[in-house]
Amino acid sequence: MKKIGVLTSGGDAPGMNAAIRAVVRKAIFHGLEVYGIKYGYQGLIDGNIEKMDLGSVGDIIQRGGTKLYSARCEEFKTEEGQLKGIEQLKKHGIEGLIAIGGDGTFMGAKKITEKGYPCIGVPGTIDNDIPGTDFTIGFDTALNTIIDAIDKIRDTATSHERTYVIEVMGRDAGDLALWAGLADGAETILIPESEDNMDEVVERLKRGHDRGKKHSIIIVAEGVGSGVDFAKQIEEAAQLETRVTVLGHTQRGGSPSASDRVLASRLGAHAVDLLLDGKAGRMVGIQANKLVDHDIIDILNTEHQVDLDMYRLSKELSI
Repeated sequence: MKKIGVLTSGGDAPGMNAAIRAVVRKAIFHGLEVYGIKYGYQGLIDGNIEKMDLGSVGDIIQRGGTKLYSARCEEFKTEEGQLKGIEQLKKHGIEGLIAIGGDGTFMGAKKITEKGYPCIGVPGTIDNDIPGTDFTIGFDTALNTIIDAIDKIRDTATSHERTYVIEVMGRDAGDLALWAGLADGAETILIPESEDNMDEVVERLKRGHDRGKKHSIIIVAEGVGSGVDFAKQIEEAAQLETRVTVLGHTQRGGSPSASDRVLASRLGAHAVDLLLDGKAGRMVGIQANKLVDHDIIDILNTEHQVDLDMYRLSKELSI
């Protein structure tokens, strides 16, 4: 193998640039040529491909977002779109591809691998919803962004003696809500993996209010529903003044944490090693602080599991 490509796809995540940097520099260290594919699979179809060198990834390890940009691409879900992408790989002499992103990105990598081009997936998503790895690139940074926001909201919640509902990202995964809620002492955490009884939530709030508690923090994962809707329900049932904060895309931005920079560097470099070892259709990950790799098909067919022991602990500590 002499030439490899790298792309980022789906939602951006802090640390993607560190992963790109690791891929490029590790590959060049081993004498490979590296080509950056801009705008994900759409860029692959369009031939938006350029050769990268050491300078291409200088001073990006500390930057959020992705230097290669990202875009959704419905066309690549089709056979015709995939064949167009493969034609571009052939045109540039690219023999292997590293795709950084989430499950949609991995589905594209799987399709390319099935058509004879070895691909390695690197998990980059703030949701931490990819099986086969303890953490995904971007999760730690997003988590700390949320915690910082909650800390600030708690100050005003205390000053005005209000209940605050904070809606965080997570789609179908409650990791961000759970970790942030446990780290910040939230009274209630609502995640898609567990059905909470609204009566129980209201009872917990009333119990705290009766013992003199001046404010409460409720964390809602977006996959559960609208934070605004939950706030209305709580205000009507508990007769407590309630405010809502939807953190939105602020959670995706910002300079990656040290943890995400190191994780991205390790995973990106490991992906290059797998290509050099002749492996294909694999996803790199980290488990118990050890680098691992799994068949992408197994990952796509496995449901992400939130740590329900942590969830039970959050309830025990919020009495």
